Amino acid sequence: MACRICEGTDIKTFLSLGSTGLANNLPAKEDLDKEEAYFPLDVALCENCKLVQLTCVVPPELMFKNYLYVTSTTQTFRDHFRAMADHLTKMFQLNENSTVVDIGSNDGLLLKGFQKHGVQVVGVEPADNLVELANKEGVPTLNGFHDQAIADQILAKYGKADVITANNVFAHTDDISKIVKTFDTLLKDNGVFVFEAHYLFSMMDKMTFDAIYHEHVSYYSLTPFVHFFKRFGMNIFRVEKVASHGGSLRVFVQKDVGNHAIDSSVQIMLEDEEKRGVKDYATYENFAQKVTAVKDKVVNILQQLKKEGKTIVGYGVPAKATTLLTFCGIGKETFDYIVDDNPLKQGRYTPIEHIPIVPSTQLDEQKPDYIVILAWNFAEEIIKKLGKYKEQGVKFIIPFPEPKVIE
Repeated sequence: MACRICEGTDIKTFLSLGSTGLANNLPAKEDLDKEEAYFPLDVALCENCKLVQLTCVVPPELMFKNYLYVTSTTQTFRDHFRAMADHLTKMFQLNENSTVVDIGSNDGLLLKGFQKHGVQVVGVEPADNLVELANKEGVPTLNGFHDQAIADQILAKYGKADVITANNVFAHTDDISKIVKTFDTLLKDNGVFVFEAHYLFSMMDKMTFDAIYHEHVSYYSLTPFVHFFKRFGMNIFRVEKVASHGGSLRVFVQKDVGNHAIDSSVQIMLEDEEKRGVKDYATYENFAQKVTAVKDKVVNILQQLKKEGKTIVGYGVPAKATTLLTFCGIGKETFDYIVDDNPLKQGRYTPIEHIPIVPSTQLDEQKPDYIVILAWNFAEEIIKKLGKYKEQGVKFIIPFPEPKVIE
């Protein structure tokens, strides 16, 4: 295979998580007898540009045309994207004469934050169901995967963008060049592109390997991006770390003709990554060994609890839950059910293992001894929400970075 951003061919696999189903493709009851597709989940390093990436790319149409992940479901993300809109509006002095384009806009949550400041907005979203939802709620949204044809539609109706955003889109996109090429015409000369992506070193530090699943074809450090954007006459002028998804990068990019000074944060992060071994294959081999160790600890805890006759359920069915459940071999023999607050997921089942997904009212009808928080990045919010069960003696298990029990 060739690297998806530099086209180099020196690609070395360092981690295999087996074959899994598609993380957000949650079958309905009537579909349980249908055959489900498995795809290998192997992770490799490009020895040329140092991009970490999957070796198998699933056609995006299989994953994103009817999408069950809705950004607005959690208070954590409602707060995160409201703060991001406020931050960018102030930083770049946006007003009613400004235009913001959000690529991969989901239900329009981020754009609603800009609308509160009077900014003109337009979203681009491939999921038919989310486009309908966003437009119904007053967020103008185009249906499709972002490309030059979509960019031309935006230009014709809204003009050039002052700010283009893309949160967790680069991780989901096999060919990010196709997106960035459109900025030549879509982005104003002094405009900015701001994107967020899971940060590779945060994943390694916290051992959150469940962030690896087929929707995420790449796992980014800052290092590969520097050379990537140079190919398109652009440069990175600022980088921030944000807490979302267990630790992400927020990267600020401008055209070479842009007027933003290069912030010291860029060089500081590049030097830190160099010290941390971003260019050394041994760094990734070591991570793979730690992944196996965490898996063994999770499995041992759950097996011991089942031997003691304890009842265990999960809480949250984010895409990353599929990786943890499959890699650790957790099925209906371990979890009685999994609770999720998203109505689109309730009444469905997890891929392959077919653990039922239910609303939180099930906790009253069938109270467990232990709740494993699969949506670990919302653990604080979830434990607070489930405070009455904690008072009744229900214990919580958070699997990462080290599995721990909260009583």
